[in-house]
This record gives sequence, C-alpha cells and structure tokens, in this order.
Amino acid sequence: MTMSMSQEQLEAEALELPVRERASLAHRLLEGLADTGHTKSRYTLKQGQYLSFIHYYTKIHGLPPSEADMQHYFRVSPPTVHQMILTLEARGFIERVPRTPRSVRLMIPRSDLPDLE
Repeated sequence: MTMSMSQEQLEAEALELPVRERASLAHRLLEGLADTGHTKSRYTLKQGQYLSFIHYYTKIHGLPPSEADMQHYFRVSPPTVHQMILTLEARGFIERVPRTPRSVRLMIPRSDLPDLE
C-alpha cells in the first residue's frame, strides 16, 4: 500500500485481506498514528485532571508539581500518584526524568486539556 492511495482504495484493499491480516494492519496503522501525534489525545477523566493540574501548577509556580503536591491536591496515596505518573508517561502525555524531582513535562498542548475541577 502506498500513501498516495485514496481512502476508498485503501479500504477496498484492506477488505480483501484475511481477517487476521486486517486486524494486524489496523493495529499497525493505529500505532503509527499515535507515534506521530496524529490522533486526538485520549485520556480518562481522572488522567485529564492530573494533566490539567500539572499544567496549572507549573504555570502558577514556575516549576512542575512534586508527587506530594499531587497527592495532597487529589487526596490520594503516594502509590496512586506514582502509578498515575507512570501511566501518563507510558501513554505519551508527559515526559519525566526518573528519580529526578519535579521533572514532569506535558507533551500535549493546553488546548487538549480539560478544565481543572
């Protein structure tokens, strides 16, 4: 398949593939879109709140929040905050330097963030 093919041609060609190959192709295409940032950010409501908190905290204080700051704001345990940070990093929403305090950096634009509640 080439990138110059129309959407209809691609769909027709894909429909001729066996089901397993179709599923594999769809998975590879979605991964490629996610890697290049062509998909709209998709996160849960809670993930969105953490992302917004990181944005606003950084804007107000001039440095990213610590995990303790997030723990106090969301009233959750330290492992809960740490797991959320790992999840957000794995999904590509943030970047951080492991074992470095206050190194969280948003990787998505403000326009993709929900309002902080």
